[in-house]
Amino acid sequence: MLATVMNAIFLQATMESIGIPTRVQTAFRMSEVAESYIRRRAVRHLEKGRVVIFAAGTGNPIFTTDTAAVLRCAEINAEVVLKATNVDGVYDDNPRRNPSACLHDTLTYEVTSKDLSVMDMTAITLCQENNIPVVVFNLNKPGNISKAIKGERVGTLIGGTWNSLVART
Repeated sequence: MLATVMNAIFLQATMESIGIPTRVQTAFRMSEVAESYIRRRAVRHLEKGRVVIFAAGTGNPIFTTDTAAVLRCAEINAEVVLKATNVDGVYDDNPRRNPSACLHDTLTYEVTSKDLSVMDMTAITLCQENNIPVVVFNLNKPGNISKAIKGERVGTLIGGTWNSLVART
């Protein structure tokens, strides 16, 4: 959980250095470096045009950071979950072990039944129940974060269509 806070603070500093107003909210009190998560405050920051970065998961070690991210998205009525990883998206096999692995463009929420390691079952189920699509993309490729934020095709889209995603943004 602490590593996510460190990453959030680094991301905040990077975004603010290019003029993007940003707030970090954590699942537990760390008032010297971030705000405690309060849903109404997060929504208000968003209404004021600020980026809100959630860190420290749910504050409960039983839940994964993926589940925490989806939970926060559902709580603030976010339109999409952006999952930045170290691969280009979701493959039918491990691309590091199988160079012939195929990258999926889109998938349904049934990724867990296909044994594709994307997110834990709780996170995917929360996405499905709240109709929140997930974009899985490579964090290390320049321009991918911008593409994902703009709703452009990047990586794999789970639980939606690219056309409907662009319409939301």
